[in-house]
Amino acid sequence: MKKWLEVDLKFDILVLVVTITTTLLLMVDHYCTFTSVKELDRFLLYLVIPVGIIMIGFRRKPSDFGFQLGDWRAGLVITLGAIILLAPVIWLATRLSTGMQAYYQGIGFSSQLILLTALELLAWEFFFRGFMYFGYESAFGDHALWLQAVPFALAHISKPAVETFTTLFGGFLFAIVARRTRSFLYPFAIHVFVTLFTRIVALSLA
Repeated sequence: MKKWLEVDLKFDILVLVVTITTTLLLMVDHYCTFTSVKELDRFLLYLVIPVGIIMIGFRRKPSDFGFQLGDWRAGLVITLGAIILLAPVIWLATRLSTGMQAYYQGIGFSSQLILLTALELLAWEFFFRGFMYFGYESAFGDHALWLQAVPFALAHISKPAVETFTTLFGGFLFAIVARRTRSFLYPFAIHVFVTLFTRIVALSLA
């Protein structure tokens, strides 16, 4: 009987902590509120707590998880190239999707909103393309590119369908950029452009 109950389990502690932490933080984000500003809550959950885990729990540097400029020359070229390629795609997709228009017209646009959006996306990108991607990379190699893209896509389910269906592949490509530059900052810059430009196009159609 004892033999049947024996299970030989060996876990990579980094993978274990990153998996449990990221899953729980996504759940906490959905069910809990800490301040009156959702973007500040997400900054705490997706950036402050993971950085604390890295520094205190893992006793490692945030730069090991992409919190650095990395290859900034490549990062700038990739970011500018992505903006040039994505601008017409976003313009066309937003014009053709009434769901995108309704969703982003309801959010509005202001200087405060730009700041809060940037703050939220900074944390969002570190969470997926920093903490999760680099946390998985040593154990899973290139498979980490897809592994972090799955929860990223699922976290978009409440958004317009056109946007949500692209996020699995968008998350994968963002991770490719992080892998190439060894930094989450360039996916962050691209993500900010995508989000703000989508809102601008949507509001121009109101």
